[in-house]
Amino acid sequence: MALITCQNLCLGYDGQEILHGLSFKVNSGDYLCIVGENGSGKSTLMRTILGLQKPLAGQILTGDGLRISEIGYLPQQTPVQKDFPASVREVVLSGFEGSCRWRPFYTKAEKQRAEDNIRSMGIEHLTARCYRELSGGQQQRVLLARALCATSKLLFLDEPVSGLDPKVTAEMYDLIEKLNREQGITIIMISHDIDAALRYASLVLHIGDRVFFGNREAYRSSGIANLFVKGGVTG
Repeated sequence: MALITCQNLCLGYDGQEILHGLSFKVNSGDYLCIVGENGSGKSTLMRTILGLQKPLAGQILTGDGLRISEIGYLPQQTPVQKDFPASVREVVLSGFEGSCRWRPFYTKAEKQRAEDNIRSMGIEHLTARCYRELSGGQQQRVLLARALCATSKLLFLDEPVSGLDPKVTAEMYDLIEKLNREQGITIIMISHDIDAALRYASLVLHIGDRVFFGNREAYRSSGIANLFVKGGVTG
């Protein structure tokens, strides 16, 4: 069943169009990687899907009972976020803020789910640590556990391995693949890593001068990936 359906989207900001006529569908259980050149509209598409800005034209539909507020979101970190002075447990629990509304406390079920997500990310030994004292890889695991508190259906990841060393990068990709394969969580990931897209994703959306949407085998044979890599573009 389709969780996200984008129909004839026209995207931009300040009235300036950067992408038009974009249509694609993400079904439950898919692993979609969004790639493209710098300035191609990846971040604008992400913000539009998350309801943070409106499309210039077209529409985005949700299915299977999914609400936009139920999408787990792992953004790129800023220096301020990396220096956040809270414990790991507090950061993870904050993933429920969207569902708490005006309720000033977390329920027993929410606390248990947070602990389950902490265990699934292998960070039980860090729960009392201050978030800003952690390594980059540890912080990303914390933020992934936090995003999982917001959803059991769909995770939106924006460059989740940016700035991580190769070993930690591989571990993060393995964690994300495990969530998709074993828990059935749908993944939408923005990345500049074509190799990772072709290794892990079931679907690829390439936006830019040329637009492609399809499975990774079709993307590989399309030749667009080779042009992207040869051009040295990483955005």
